[in-house]
Amino acid sequence: MKPEDDKTLSENLEDYLETILALESENKVARVKDIADQLGVLRGSVSGALRSLAEKGLVNHEPYSFITLTEAGKKRATEIRRRHDVIRGFLSDVLQLDGDTAEANACRMEHAMDKQCVDRLVQFIEYIKQCPRTGADWVEGFVEYYSKKRLDQNQCRNCLAACLQRHKAKDGSGSAL
Repeated sequence: MKPEDDKTLSENLEDYLETILALESENKVARVKDIADQLGVLRGSVSGALRSLAEKGLVNHEPYSFITLTEAGKKRATEIRRRHDVIRGFLSDVLQLDGDTAEANACRMEHAMDKQCVDRLVQFIEYIKQCPRTGADWVEGFVEYYSKKRLDQNQCRNCLAACLQRHKAKDGSGSAL
C-alpha cells in the first residue's frame, strides 16, 4: 500500500516508528517483544500497531517475524526523531530545562508541532548558533538572565563589544555592523 500523509499518523504510531528506528539502528531489526519493552505496552498492542503501520506502507512485518522499516517508514521515523532531538535540544540548551523535563516535553511537543513549525525552529537554532550577534554568548546571556531574573546592562555592553570585535575580525573590513 501507499504510505499515507504524515497527518494521518497518531502520536502512538509515531512513537512506534521512532522506537523501531532506534531498535533497527541497534540490532538491524526490531522484534515485537523489544518494541513492547521499550514502549511499556503489551505485545498485543504492538501487533495491532504493526498491522496499521504495514497497511500504511511504513513497516515490513509478518506475524512472528522481525520488523523493519520501509524506505517511507525510515524517512518518516527519521523526521520524527529529528523533530524530537531539535525540540529537546532547544529546551535543554537554550531554555535550560533539566534533561528529564526537556525529554518529557519534547515527546509531547514533537507530535503537536507541524513540519513547518519544526523546520522554522531548526532554522532559528541554526541562526542563533551562527549569527555574530548571537551565538554561544547570547545563550549564556539568557542563562544569566534566567538565573538572576534580570538583565545586566554591563554584561550587555560587554557582549555587544565582543560581538563587534568578532564581526570585524570575520568581515576583515574593520567596519561596524
